[in-house]
Amino acid sequence: MILLRSVLFNLAFFGTTAAMALAALPALALPRRVIRRLLRLYAQIVLLLMRGILDLRVRLEGAEHIPAGPAIIASKHQSAFDTIFWLSALPDACYVLKRELLAIPVWGWHARRAGMIPVDRAGGGAALRRMVRIAAQRAAEGRSIIIYPEGTRTAPGSRLPYQPGVAALAAALRLPVVPVATNSGLFWGRRAFLKRPGTIVVRVLPPLPPGLPRDALIARLEEAIETASAALLPAPARPAAATPVPLRS
Repeated sequence: MILLRSVLFNLAFFGTTAAMALAALPALALPRRVIRRLLRLYAQIVLLLMRGILDLRVRLEGAEHIPAGPAIIASKHQSAFDTIFWLSALPDACYVLKRELLAIPVWGWHARRAGMIPVDRAGGGAALRRMVRIAAQRAAEGRSIIIYPEGTRTAPGSRLPYQPGVAALAAALRLPVVPVATNSGLFWGRRAFLKRPGTIVVRVLPPLPPGLPRDALIARLEEAIETASAALLPAPARPAAATPVPLRS
């Protein structure tokens, strides 16, 4: 049953993605609000397909922690689902994404027109400054910015070092940083054909205040996201707690 549902969902998902991307080409010449509405509609359709075909539901916890105004949404990234969810959950989501994605025909044109924030991950300090400059423009438009602090998808229970991009955004934009945990990879894994029924939990945690020093921000953000994400895993899949190292006198 999982195999059959996955086949049907993948056909529907990629078919819908291609059909909407092509049908929306005329919107590239229209005001950006049109693309914004189409992206939100697309995300809502994908969520309906997940529920109707896969019996895969989504539960948003802690929505009260999402600020009414612009914020930096710093999310755990385990699945392609994570790149779709916020298009539906926020009125005008703005993702930080790798620059290569904008070169994809049709899809990249829509992402560029939607005002996403490209970053050249091999570009060093100059690329980071360009990302911050564009993000400041998006925040001035009243948009929240979604960034994945690890910079790529990780398997459930895994973690990578947090990259400097989120700290650079926080320092420059002086916006609250909202940690987000998830267990999405349990059901829709990285490059996984099979999708599993269940409930994806997106857990929004209390925002970190603006103005934290860089090291303190990264430490608190990582602790919040990783602890909450581990708590969403089944007990056998949870990473073992680190053993405290005794201090030398």
